Amino acid sequence: MRTLDFTPLLRHSVGFDRLQRLLDESTRTPETNGYPPYNIVQTGEDGYRISMAVAGFSVQDLDVTAKENTLVVSAAISEDEDNKTYLHHGIAGRAFERRFDLADHIKVEHASLVNGLLNIDLVRQVPEEKKPRKIAIETKPSVRSEQKAA
Repeated sequence: MRTLDFTPLLRHSVGFDRLQRLLDESTRTPETNGYPPYNIVQTGEDGYRISMAVAGFSVQDLDVTAKENTLVVSAAISEDEDNKTYLHHGIAGRAFERRFDLADHIKVEHASLVNGLLNIDLVRQVPEEKKPRKIAIETKPSVRSEQKAA
């Protein structure tokens, strides 16, 4: 496997090493089998929803954990499922773990299980000090220019 070098793109940037690390990790991770299927929908200007098809799992079987900029959704099979003798086993109910890398300021609002869909609502909460602000332009001479003139 080859490593991508983004140095020419990042030479005028500071603090984007996380982006390069994410791209490197995406080329290293093995292909997932697509289980369970999921959708990511933008629900508003600052809102998102991840919906995962988790038919056959109960709330007790599912685990949703948010740590720093990673959301981990995992499930384990209930113990009573192992004791059944299936004549046909067409509904996938295997254990899984899905990881989602979250952008800065994305917070998990809540999760719900409705009709076999695990819905995880996310919201972007940018602190006031990080939001763009208008800078007033002064027309009077600054203190520095007065000191240089003296």
